[in-house]
Amino acid sequence: MTEAVARAHPNLALAKYWGKLEREGNFPAVPSLSVTLGGLSTTTRVRFDAALTADRLVLNGAAVSGTELLRAVKMMDRVRASAGSSLRAEIVSDNDFPTASGIASSASGFAALALAASRAAGVDWDAARVSSEARESSASAARSVFGGFVELAAGTPSARQVAPAGHMDLVVFVCVAGEGKKKAVSSSEGMRRTAARSPYYRAWLDMAPRNFADLRAALLAKDFEKLGELAEASALAMHASAIAAGVVYFGSVSLEGLTLVQRLREEGTAAYATMDAGPHLKVLTREADAAKVRAALASLANVSRIIESRPGGAAEIVQP
Repeated sequence: MTEAVARAHPNLALAKYWGKLEREGNFPAVPSLSVTLGGLSTTTRVRFDAALTADRLVLNGAAVSGTELLRAVKMMDRVRASAGSSLRAEIVSDNDFPTASGIASSASGFAALALAASRAAGVDWDAARVSSEARESSASAARSVFGGFVELAAGTPSARQVAPAGHMDLVVFVCVAGEGKKKAVSSSEGMRRTAARSPYYRAWLDMAPRNFADLRAALLAKDFEKLGELAEASALAMHASAIAAGVVYFGSVSLEGLTLVQRLREEGTAAYATMDAGPHLKVLTREADAAKVRAALASLANVSRIIESRPGGAAEIVQP
């Protein structure tokens, strides 16, 4: 038996990725830039065992089958091909934040799986290779291999770090809109429907690369206000294109939170909202305003808890 345990963090896309290139492989149609979220993590153990006849996946204490298992098996098949092995494995993965609900659990999950599986199989993959293999399963997972601020260009196999975790004064609040709630439409299916049905999808494809370039420049210049404005604009444009296709991830927390954040700015507090493919609101602010923003967010109805995060580190092996 050969095993390894890896830990990875979800990431929050500031410049959003939505849509895939029409080519073989799992490649984003637009560039994206994210921040790795410290304080939230996926821990994954991979154990190869000659006694197993098939791969097994246990997620948050429950055995997994169907599409979720198939995605993991495809990842393991790529690892086995690289290692020249036919051994099957048991995968045990746990998230300390809501799963499959719009907080990038697939990103941290497949980043952790790619790293743990490659180490357990004894293959010598560098971070770029781990990122590329994670992207095959979940495009956003390519970014969770790295810490700090990370970019993934459209059509490229792996992500890369743009700036370290300590580059910018940034606090991220995740307003959890209910525990254990899974989104009705997966991100992949939401992208497919948006590309096929939305009259605004072409506008999104035109806008996103410009937003990415401007946001990247704001990050490097440590211009928090500009970065916040662009991050909020990216999220709203992404959701507008999806909503026009009938793909709606907004909930009451999303809408009420947007209004609250806009009011905070009108009152002079630097806070900006963003959302991924799920109802949970994320709010960007700075250390000086963090206490005030958190107190305001606590007034939102239907928020089960508020997770406070700061830029976090890269995926890592924690055992052995």
